Amino acid sequence: MFEALDISVSGLVSQRDRMTAISGNLANFQTILNEEGEYAPYQRRIPIFAQGDPTTGSPLGVHLEEIAMDEGDFIQRYEPDNPFADAEGYVGYPNISVTTEMMNAMEAARAYEANITASEATKSMYSIALELLG
Repeated sequence: MFEALDISVSGLVSQRDRMTAISGNLANFQTILNEEGEYAPYQRRIPIFAQGDPTTGSPLGVHLEEIAMDEGDFIQRYEPDNPFADAEGYVGYPNISVTTEMMNAMEAARAYEANITASEATKSMYSIALELLG
């Protein structure tokens, strides 16, 4: 009976997960050290979604399948005075475009809003049906 709401909720959860990955990418777009202080540029996180909702067993809806790491080359910047520069004076920085991440964030926000609208419409339909029956 509430499958439409379950689908909207799966969309909300997925877009929240997407925004979490985007936020991490934006926060770390210049991060070149890992938690131990070793040189290891941050790798962009890419959320991978799959159809279906394993929490309800429904083939409809969506869920986060995995968070993949961007295996692309790091952006090389000439910084010969940086202690992490290579022999030629270059330091690798995360391959993260702030512009792209901001566009992804706006898209995730619009999708989140669309799922809220769908869930509100579904709840309204259920309310009308209950009024007619009651």
